[in-house]
Amino acid sequence: MTTPTALIIDDEPDIRELLEITLMRMDIKVRTAADVTSAKAILEADPPQLCLTDMNLPDGNGIELVQWIQQVCPQTPVAVITAYGSMDTAIEALKAGAFDFVSKPVELPRLRELVNSALKLSKPEVERTGDDDPGLLLGQSEGIRRLRTQTRKLARSQAPVFISGESGSGKELVARMIHMQGPRQEGPFIAVNCGAIPSELMESEFFGHKKGSFTGATDNKAGLFRSADGGTLFLDEVADLPLNMQVKLLRAIQEKAVRPVGESREFPVDVRILSATHRDLPSLVQEGDFRQDLFYRINVIELKVPPLRERPDDIELLARHILTRLARDYECDPATLTPSALEKLRQYDFPGNVRELENILERAFTLCDLDQIDADDLHMGHAPVPSSRIEADPDAAPGAAVELPDDGELDLENYLESIERKAIEKALEATRWNKTAAAKKLGISFRALRYKLKKLGME
Repeated sequence: MTTPTALIIDDEPDIRELLEITLMRMDIKVRTAADVTSAKAILEADPPQLCLTDMNLPDGNGIELVQWIQQVCPQTPVAVITAYGSMDTAIEALKAGAFDFVSKPVELPRLRELVNSALKLSKPEVERTGDDDPGLLLGQSEGIRRLRTQTRKLARSQAPVFISGESGSGKELVARMIHMQGPRQEGPFIAVNCGAIPSELMESEFFGHKKGSFTGATDNKAGLFRSADGGTLFLDEVADLPLNMQVKLLRAIQEKAVRPVGESREFPVDVRILSATHRDLPSLVQEGDFRQDLFYRINVIELKVPPLRERPDDIELLARHILTRLARDYECDPATLTPSALEKLRQYDFPGNVRELENILERAFTLCDLDQIDADDLHMGHAPVPSSRIEADPDAAPGAAVELPDDGELDLENYLESIERKAIEKALEATRWNKTAAAKKLGISFRALRYKLKKLGME
């Protein structure tokens, strides 16, 4: 195995020596430079697998050097060394294309983590995702190709990325692609919907808690940040965080450490933050509903996901992929779209984006009688759950009304599932478990019966 090389650029001999000794102990061959001019000469002659540069150099600055490296040897990840507390400078470096940053005085464990991550990026390109391998981001439109290029580039950085886009457009898929193509791919990917966590539990969910710290804390809990250590934490719908939680999140991001509820000490965490929302975050900042300082920390780089209506030529490819997955999940023959059905999909504006396309196709997949989905099988603009024609409890008299509990509350979803389950069981028993005959008896397609059996866990 070839020994990796690193270039250290700093005008302070003591710093160069400390970094050189640390990297040599990691079996890395080290070259050093005291200024930008000599550094450029080394980089042009023999680009290393990693570059560490100070921000302030006698004949230039680290930001300009980062930009130059991006142009001349973009495959070399470069990290900058910043003064203590200079977060604004670090963010400027990340925007310029730096892989990561480390603050003075340099903490050696943090430096080792950074170096190990950078060296993973220096593997030959053939070992990672190809130039236009679609991965999870399917499509051949210009917008989706550009998005794939951007995710591949951002995967090489540790900069926080803010992913904007409409609901259902695929923001989490973009976050997963950034994670999968970067040096953290072997670490965990933790996705959390910030709007789905009760406000009173947020601190415990994010940072964990100590056993006995509050009523109900019967065990120690790691929390989302520590669960994502070494990987990526994706904060979906980050705009839904209450202001008091935004303050604590900002501190965790800045300090790279968390303090569980009830603990007296902080725990260091190595987490890359990706975030997303369908809301207009700059407007929320102006209105005072989202902290400006947190916005600047999570929005170092913004990535926009195009809505489905802007890439209608991708619909056929997406539909084919979705139908193939549905056939596999429900163990049925795959269904295809007729030309008229495909044209109807292309003419639709999809306010719910890819998620709505999935719902439309799943509904049509379960209800079509043959293996072809025609335009009449597509129900656009509304989302009724696929159901049989059973409308009441099969044990009740025809037309019997549903009786609500005394408190007036009914678990409608479970109630309807129990009706479907009873009706399907009776139809299967009456036909001696002949599924084709049972489907006919229920007035639904064989495919719809297979779907329901799988969904209700009756297979």
